[in-house]
Amino acid sequence: MSDDAAVRVKGLVKAYGGRRVVDGLDLEVAAGEIVGLIGANGAGKTTTVECVQGLRRPDRGTISVFGLDPRADSDRLRRLVGSQLQSAGLPDRLRVGEAVRLFGGREGQDLLERFGLDARRRSPFAGLSGGERQRLFLVLALVSHPRLVILDELTQGLDPASRRGVWAAIGGLRTQGTTVLLVTHELDEAEALCDRVVAMRDGRVLDAGTPAQLVDRHGRSATIMFTIPAGLPAGSLEQLPGVASVVVEAGRATVTGARAAIAEVGALLVHTGDIPGDLSVRVPGLEDALVELLEGATPIGAADRRELIGAL
Repeated sequence: MSDDAAVRVKGLVKAYGGRRVVDGLDLEVAAGEIVGLIGANGAGKTTTVECVQGLRRPDRGTISVFGLDPRADSDRLRRLVGSQLQSAGLPDRLRVGEAVRLFGGREGQDLLERFGLDARRRSPFAGLSGGERQRLFLVLALVSHPRLVILDELTQGLDPASRRGVWAAIGGLRTQGTTVLLVTHELDEAEALCDRVVAMRDGRVLDAGTPAQLVDRHGRSATIMFTIPAGLPAGSLEQLPGVASVVVEAGRATVTGARAAIAEVGALLVHTGDIPGDLSVRVPGLEDALVELLEGATPIGAADRRELIGAL
């Protein structure tokens, strides 16, 4: 493993009731990198980050965070790691301002303003909405300027404007050299924030890479749809490089193939001199790639596929 890794996990195993939730997982996060763990519910993402933080004892394997053991060196790591986890909670009567002072003194006051909680300083934790609690936990995770931030379902319950604000704040951590380990179901979030994405299923890593690399490897098919112009020679679409299939219904063509086929179809239409006004192109994204990857790892039925997409 590389010498500049902030997090090193090797052969991690964690089981509950005889069932392995994490099964021989290897993971490395470089210093200053934002890495996302993605996968459906039960993939082992949250258990993995809880082990990394020292909240759970692994059954097998080794974990190193900045060269320290998360459990044996918990006191030293506490100053280096900030976290916002699904299981986080605070006393109902603890006020927002009190929580920030408890975790980080006066330095957290600017963060309250940045995340729209300045007017809630005197509000008790029990009086906060779900989205406000999420933002408060993020403030508490960042208040001590940690070198590693662990975030689990970062923007769950936030409205679109709040999500964008949180994304901007996390993106800003990159310029500060902060390492971020992010658990998320939101694939647009992973694409927007992560340098690398680790796709998990049944406690194992299926593949890892930049969002673009995962799309390239597992989401290759593009779809081009248009009304067939009169000047287009019959059978010409099927002969184009990269085209896998052509379906014609009611005078409209649906062309599926490699992304390079988009250029080939476009060039052919330009050559005919009649560009259809209803021409549309669908390029695969990270969601397409992840569904394809997970289905390829273990074939799943239509009902399970719908459940998987819903979880993402």
